[in-house]
Amino acid sequence: MNTKTKRILSVSLLLACVLVFFICTRLFARSDRPEGFGSFDSTGTYSSSGTFSRTGFYFDTVIEITLYDTGDLSKDKADEALNECMSLCAHYEDLFSRTKDGSDIYRINHAEGSPVSVDPETALLLSDAISIAEETEGLVDPSIGALSFLWFPGSLDPSVPSESAIKEALSHVDYRKILIENNTVTASDPDAVLDLGFIAKGYIADRLKEYLSEIGIKSALINLGGNVLALGNKPDGKEFKVGIRDPIHPDGAPVKDLSVSDLSVVSSGNYERFFTEDGIRYHHLLDPFSGYPAETGLSQVTIIASSSEEADALATICFLMGYEKAASFLKEKHPEVRAVFLDEKGRELSPPP
Repeated sequence: MNTKTKRILSVSLLLACVLVFFICTRLFARSDRPEGFGSFDSTGTYSSSGTFSRTGFYFDTVIEITLYDTGDLSKDKADEALNECMSLCAHYEDLFSRTKDGSDIYRINHAEGSPVSVDPETALLLSDAISIAEETEGLVDPSIGALSFLWFPGSLDPSVPSESAIKEALSHVDYRKILIENNTVTASDPDAVLDLGFIAKGYIADRLKEYLSEIGIKSALINLGGNVLALGNKPDGKEFKVGIRDPIHPDGAPVKDLSVSDLSVVSSGNYERFFTEDGIRYHHLLDPFSGYPAETGLSQVTIIASSSEEADALATICFLMGYEKAASFLKEKHPEVRAVFLDEKGRELSPPP
């Protein structure tokens, strides 16, 4: 291949990557955006009647933060606020990411059982995750990483693992072997792999909301790859409209619109990450007891709660429980939250009695 041909192929590949990123960003922006957004300008900020928005790529997904009512903040200060939100996302990715070299979770996973000094927020979030594991008797477990990686090995093509490999991975899933003393974390099983994917984005959304509230933002929408948190109402006083994605046709119209104010909306579904082998689809919501993707008759669960961290965890918990058990669990343990359950065909199930 001559130099000219190589140059043409390199330019073509670069243009293709840019085009894919642009398309993905626009599809994401369209999927969960409420009414009233302005047009996109070259700086990455939406502007219409004082509305500012910024997108970024963190936590392996596109995120979007939109400020509607910025109070007394100038345009420059609003822009600084969005920059700070992105900086906070980068900071938390440096703490909670399982795959990012040097993050707190990465260092724990590669410490071979030795104690690791971590940021106080990492210790706090791990403590929350362990409490949830205790409440559900291990149905969700922050040490599930060995099993998750077995089914979905990063950039490698996933395939159904062998029974022996599943059994081996399951032997390292036990939240009781995560020991926390002040800001020091020890995984007493040197082969344990921590993964906070079922709770981390919810925690981060809550922290972003706190920051925006502290600087005087009265109306905003935080979207962390489908984890949506509404701060206040829209400037006209109306509630935000958040659509629940159709699990059967994820790129189509929402199956249901929710009106929310100062609430978080988080969904877990079997369409988010999956692969097909021999005509069978295997999704990423794994049963920590069987070692296989959970089959509960559900395609999606959406939780609406004041705490995004709580909503994040409950969406996964309820999917793994199945409709009847989850409905009873919410009624008994979390009566303050709302839930929407969709069956395997994407049909909404009747609200819990």
